[in-house]
Amino acid sequence: MFLKKEGIPTLISRRRFLHRAGALATGLSLERTLAARAIAPPTALDPNTLKPFVDPLPLPTLLKSTSSRPDPESPSHPLPYYRVAIEEIHQKVHRDLPPTRMWGFNGTSPGPLFETRSGHGMIVEWANRLPAKHFLPIDHTLHGAEADQPESRCVVHLHGGRTPAASDGYPEDWVAPGKSLVYHYPCRQDATQLFYHDHTMGINRLNIYAGLQGIFLIRDEVEESLNLPKGKYEIPLMLFDRFLRSDGQLEYPVSGDPKSPWVPEVYSNVMLANGKLSPYLDVEPRRYRFRIMNGSNARFFRLSFGDLAEMHLIGGDQGLLSAPVKTTRALLTPAERSDIVFDFSAYAGQTLLLKDDSFDIMQFRVAATASKDDSALPATLRPIERIPESTAIKTRRVTLDENMNKVQESMGMLLNNTPWHMPVTEKPVLDTTEIWEIVNLTEDTHPIHLHLVRFQILDRRSFDVFRFQDTGEMRYTSRALPPAPEEMGWKDTVRCEKGHVTRIIVPFTGYTGRYVWHCHLLEHEDNEMMRPFEVIAGS
Repeated sequence: MFLKKEGIPTLISRRRFLHRAGALATGLSLERTLAARAIAPPTALDPNTLKPFVDPLPLPTLLKSTSSRPDPESPSHPLPYYRVAIEEIHQKVHRDLPPTRMWGFNGTSPGPLFETRSGHGMIVEWANRLPAKHFLPIDHTLHGAEADQPESRCVVHLHGGRTPAASDGYPEDWVAPGKSLVYHYPCRQDATQLFYHDHTMGINRLNIYAGLQGIFLIRDEVEESLNLPKGKYEIPLMLFDRFLRSDGQLEYPVSGDPKSPWVPEVYSNVMLANGKLSPYLDVEPRRYRFRIMNGSNARFFRLSFGDLAEMHLIGGDQGLLSAPVKTTRALLTPAERSDIVFDFSAYAGQTLLLKDDSFDIMQFRVAATASKDDSALPATLRPIERIPESTAIKTRRVTLDENMNKVQESMGMLLNNTPWHMPVTEKPVLDTTEIWEIVNLTEDTHPIHLHLVRFQILDRRSFDVFRFQDTGEMRYTSRALPPAPEEMGWKDTVRCEKGHVTRIIVPFTGYTGRYVWHCHLLEHEDNEMMRPFEVIAGS
């Protein structure tokens, strides 16, 4: 974690900070830290020297198909075809900074907006047009990032997509510059906000930090019947932090060991909204819908409007909730999404801020003139049936583990204490349901993501970590706590708090094949906190 001191970030011990940090009501500390060995660059930008709210919020350009291709599952049926170039770009993040070197999609970062309807599939060619050399520090000691691999390799994953295994963006299915991947996205799922991003083994954290991510929306009739704010009143909003030098260029922190530069987490000095530092958005005094996602490598957000103004959460990772949830804060771990309706009608002629606990993210300038608002915020949104535990044919207990060195610095995280390359141990059967008990033995809270599937959270429960580690006995120390109201919808990423067992119930539907599950703290994912699972056909 960077602590502001006269405009220069300083670092404190990750372990020492975690033990002394106060927890929120959720049991989760939002302030985390880098390893003690990490080095703060002397040329760090002090964002306080820049005038805020001078740049308009950029909105992603809607991607248009260029032609059609046969549907791989039904060759007589054509699907729209999109070609997306993955390339180096130079993009201004603030009026008073020179353009920043980044990697993006079709010339922008975040990339262009995909939008389609449920069941309307597409073919996407992801064309690697990157330069041969990476501009961020690769740790060649990490599995999959060996020095004999092409530096600028990439593969794209549609996060939250119900996608055939061959198009899912398996971390080892990367291509080098000059090559392409052609993927099929059937989009047979409820209306929701997904996102696409790089997923390359060993350098995923670097490629996303460089800019390789974007938003993907699926619509359906249920969503449209609700008359929610739409068109210019619906705002896609990708939030993420980055470390900028005083010359406006990206800096990725390193450990201080040139042979092993990996650090456990990255928390940066600048917050960006759709790629801009402290932008503003002109709004009318009426309801708006914000499709927000956390695109940070490791930072958790607790978002609020103004001085804790009331908002309504209407959806999450995998679509709409059953009913709006009234709140003043929205908690988002990396990769989680939140669908929020906020009413500016009480703020005509005023300015309002979107805030995180650590940053003022952006400004809203509310017009003085009243605006007609034909949108609605229904009391009920989408029926969501809770899955009975009795439908599960198997319960799996899986662990989140951490390896420490002699001075109690993290050397890497594991799932089930098992490295990536070991044989697959999780083989769910297609069209069956399982309960996964995720046992967190580490000092961190981890957002755990399963590819292919959507699931529901059952509960969280604290336990005696030391007894479990010593004897294997599970001794609970609290009652089971149900998910928060905003977590009662369908999820694809779940917050697994330290010292807790988090239970999820997972229908394995869609496709057979090999997928992955992993922590979405990207530094963890790149250092072995990822494992394959294989969906197999039933007998």
